[in-house]
Amino acid sequence: MELLAPAKINLSLDIIGRRPDGYHTLDMVMQSVSLFDTVSLTRSESGGLQIICNENDVPCGEENTVFRAAKAFFQATGVPQKDGLLFSIEKKIPRQAGLGGGSADAAAALKLLNRLYRTNLTAEQLRKIAISAGADVPFCIEGGTAHVTGIGENIEQLPPMVDCHIVICRPDVGISTKAAYSAYDKKGNSEERHTPSVLEALKTNDLERLGKALGNAFEEAGVPPEITDIKRQMLRYGCEGTCMSGSGSAVFGLFCEYEKAETCCKSLRKKYSLVYSCHPVPQQEIIS
Repeated sequence: MELLAPAKINLSLDIIGRRPDGYHTLDMVMQSVSLFDTVSLTRSESGGLQIICNENDVPCGEENTVFRAAKAFFQATGVPQKDGLLFSIEKKIPRQAGLGGGSADAAAALKLLNRLYRTNLTAEQLRKIAISAGADVPFCIEGGTAHVTGIGENIEQLPPMVDCHIVICRPDVGISTKAAYSAYDKKGNSEERHTPSVLEALKTNDLERLGKALGNAFEEAGVPPEITDIKRQMLRYGCEGTCMSGSGSAVFGLFCEYEKAETCCKSLRKKYSLVYSCHPVPQQEIIS
């Protein structure tokens, strides 16, 4: 069995507080896009839980989100893990990009296990398991367009965003989530909020208005110069708005016209190797 695991972008990301346990509370609008990893599940005669990946720098032990998700699945359902299981991950979503690749893989793993063991868990039940694997995993269970709050566990599905062309560029420099939060905490909380404007813009199906509403609190804490350079180039080639996704370092731009998006891609590829042309992906159907 295999599933496509779509990346996500943050149309908005506001950090609104911090809990006593150290987790930050967020107010975000997230969107699935057509950049996919592929996650496969097969039975294995070697026993236990194994993960292999086409990229050598991806950890395949207990620190992998797929491993954490699988362990959480068996603990939550009480299903005995008698079978040897092999997850194979074909990565196309770049790491340390804020595109939720690891989270998408974990969500795909949960849906595959739900299908294999015929546990018939609902999307809500899978999301409750998913949060233990990572903050973005609950959103990735169904994807689409959603208003996400808390530490990622509260999800309100929204009508699909207006169709458009999305250019994504991940510079050679990556940003770890831990480092991004540390930089934000040192700077101090921002009073600016982006999510309310994005929610209002989504209601209008007006891409120009949505582009102007985009915003990310992590950018306010300072970003590498490459991110500023990418945003400048996207605007030069006619995007309606541009923003860093998640904790970075990927930047996306929203384009009305395919030709402008493709011209932007060609220009960015002269300097950056990880450039993608995508479109919004509507809410994923849960596999039961």
